[in-house]
Amino acid sequence: MNKTVKTVLMVAGIVLLAYGIYTMVRPEAAISVGPLNVEAQDNTNSYITIGLGIIALVASFLGGKKS
Repeated sequence: MNKTVKTVLMVAGIVLLAYGIYTMVRPEAAISVGPLNVEAQDNTNSYITIGLGIIALVASFLGGKKS
């Protein structure tokens, strides 16, 4: 595999992982009524983004190895 392809896959993997973790941590909706605070999250897309980031990183590390 070409060195530039490996670099692009590595950068894309890091960006996808960071974005997936960010969307998992921040709340999507929050309601504050007096002392009551309610936060709602749907992490389905975060898991998909993190998984794609891991796949891209693994592909960048194992892409050019010949056995």
